[in-house]
Amino acid sequence: MDRRLFCQSAVATGVALASAASRGFAQSSQAGRPIDEPNLFTPLELRGVTLRNRIAMSPMCQYASEDGFANEWHLAHHAARAVGGAGLLMAEATGVEPEGRITPNCLGIWKDEHVPALRRVTDFVREHGSVPGIQLAHAGVKSSRHGPLHPTPNAYVPLDEGGWMPVGPTAKRFRSDGPVPHELTIDEIRAITGSFAAAAQRSIAAGFGVVELHFAHGYLGHSFLSPLMNDRTDDYGGSFDNRVRFLLETARAVRRALPEDAPLFVRLSCTDWVEGGWTIDDSVKASSLLAEEGVDLIDCSTGGATRNANIPVGPDYQVPFAEQIRREAGIATGAVGLITEPAQAEAIIAEGRADLILMGRQFLREPHWAHRAWVEFKSETPPPIAKEYAWALAETRRK
Repeated sequence: MDRRLFCQSAVATGVALASAASRGFAQSSQAGRPIDEPNLFTPLELRGVTLRNRIAMSPMCQYASEDGFANEWHLAHHAARAVGGAGLLMAEATGVEPEGRITPNCLGIWKDEHVPALRRVTDFVREHGSVPGIQLAHAGVKSSRHGPLHPTPNAYVPLDEGGWMPVGPTAKRFRSDGPVPHELTIDEIRAITGSFAAAAQRSIAAGFGVVELHFAHGYLGHSFLSPLMNDRTDDYGGSFDNRVRFLLETARAVRRALPEDAPLFVRLSCTDWVEGGWTIDDSVKASSLLAEEGVDLIDCSTGGATRNANIPVGPDYQVPFAEQIRREAGIATGAVGLITEPAQAEAIIAEGRADLILMGRQFLREPHWAHRAWVEFKSETPPPIAKEYAWALAETRRK
């Protein structure tokens, strides 16, 4: 099948609209609400955590750490969005091992010493009404790269300049530069699962209320799932059941490490956008298995397993995947990707296509996006902005 036709077919899968009442998961909480009350500002309850609205900041790398430590930049980054009214703030992909970072300047949580600096961030976020979340990650074959601020962005960091040996399910490069990755042994795979679980415990100690596992975008978790990246012939490769083994074992270990009332998210690349790769049907099946392991929400992204994908990027282009997983796997989902306008986000929630809206770059441009949405909707809810600003900005709502 032609790649473009394949991509169009993937987007079209499962997008037929039905009434909100027939959407399935968690719809009863929406029933009977006044039509003029924005769904975007209804709370979302997940285990023992309640988000004040359905607006979340997606994890975004800041490339501002040294030795994995958070600093004043991370505090400022999260503080602005907490003041601006978002319900959930997800910290960037945070390395569960030093070799799991994308770049030497990525955030880490592989040692107890990282906890106090992160606690400064989460304390401020909570004080201003948002829930702090963290994305735990291992970059795998995409690790040991220079960040975008370096003179040679995305180039491999040589070993003698502070780089490290990338690892993956197979000894297969993602790019042509750098060393051939080390193929993980079964014992090494299980040790990384243990690193995720230990990082989850540190995350709770650091004050995070939500933990997300990063199994998307060609990083280590996704590289086990995708047939395009995983050529193993043992228990961690080949069949679907083998390729999801690392995912399920890690989710199980992290769920055991977390308090019962702490929600667990998983970010998936719901399709590789290439025929022969990971598909939306695979994602639905994996999401059903993750729900059985105690995962509470699937954060639905796409792509990253290959540089050859032809992705039809545009507004809402990934929303159909969140909708299909929500409907067919019976689990809450988050929609992400070129969601920029309040009416656009409101429609996704109101139509039952996802339970949560995650925005990345739009929150960089507009930290107080939630307040703009409140103004545009003329919502009767309290203004989603810090009380120190609310007294002056409440009257900005359009009459």
